[in-house]
Amino acid sequence: MMQTITKETLEQERMLLYIYTPFCGTCSVARAMLEKIEAVHQEDIFYEMNASLYPDYMLNNKVESVPCLLIKEGNQIKEKVYAFQSTGNIYRYLMEYKPELFVKN
Repeated sequence: MMQTITKETLEQERMLLYIYTPFCGTCSVARAMLEKIEAVHQEDIFYEMNASLYPDYMLNNKVESVPCLLIKEGNQIKEKVYAFQSTGNIYRYLMEYKPELFVKN
């Protein structure tokens, strides 16, 4: 299950933030993709944010629509992914921004 965002976690320098609204059908499909990825890796990877509860954050960070996967690294927004397309597409971003998921122990 994805981690719910808090004001404190919004201050983290690095995160993968899934932004949604509760009644968005496309958001439900996107959530299923992200939950499947977390299940495969058996760890929490994404934070989630209900856009309706954070209108200032949405405005300040120019989030244009939901669903959105906001990728933050080094306290800067690196990418905003609006077209989730497929689980494979999301893995492309994970390989770039969270490569430690793919290191064998």
